[in-house]
Amino acid sequence: MDFFALMQSQVGFFLLIFVRISGIFMMMPIFSSRNITGRVKAGFALIITYILFPLVFSKTAVIPDDFLPYLFIVAGELLVGLILGFVSSLMFSAIQMAGQLLDMQIGFGMINVIDPLSGQQAPIIGNFKFILALITFLATNGHHVLLSALFASFKLIPVTGVVVNVAVTEFMVDMIGGMFVFALKISVPVIVSLLLTDMALGILARTMPQMNIFVVGVPGKIIIGIFVLSMALPFYIFFLEMAFDGMYKNIFRLLSFF
Repeated sequence: MDFFALMQSQVGFFLLIFVRISGIFMMMPIFSSRNITGRVKAGFALIITYILFPLVFSKTAVIPDDFLPYLFIVAGELLVGLILGFVSSLMFSAIQMAGQLLDMQIGFGMINVIDPLSGQQAPIIGNFKFILALITFLATNGHHVLLSALFASFKLIPVTGVVVNVAVTEFMVDMIGGMFVFALKISVPVIVSLLLTDMALGILARTMPQMNIFVVGVPGKIIIGIFVLSMALPFYIFFLEMAFDGMYKNIFRLLSFF
């Protein structure tokens, strides 16, 4: 192999690593934040690619000379990165979903705030739970685990060796279903307490028709919901740590399907 062919192979391999890392950063929590500009993301992905290139470079990897076959390999690397980033963001999506459900039950359904990370409107309690989960994620060095999973992906799924398995789709469907279950588990204490409050208000409305239940019930549900939510916060943090451990296991399990 002459010098030009060697350089062509290394540059092609370098770009494939860069594409996979860019795909992960497009979906991964924190790194996909809108507060981080595209140039910063591209520069950070380029730095990590430069660091990982000597560690994952393989002389046996075949880099096609034609554009179309190389484009298919690029699409495969981008798909792996997007799937890994999507799996790592599912937990945070479930937390926002649980917060939105709680907002509707407590009475904050019509009040939204701007989420600085996504640039979209988010419910108040959902945004609070999301920020708290993000702090817990950083405090437990979750971003370090995601970066280690990024490095492990090149060991388990070599560059130019991406083979999509049918089990990946089944596993993704199970994870998305588990996201709804996780959101419901987070919301159960407040939902049950508010359900009991609605039952008590219904009994009160039947026994005292002259009382304006709407005036009493709306602030009452807000007070009870916030009180139960504050009482459940320590258990919420503990539950988050267990959920993040499960997320890391799911990421490495997903890598084994390719």
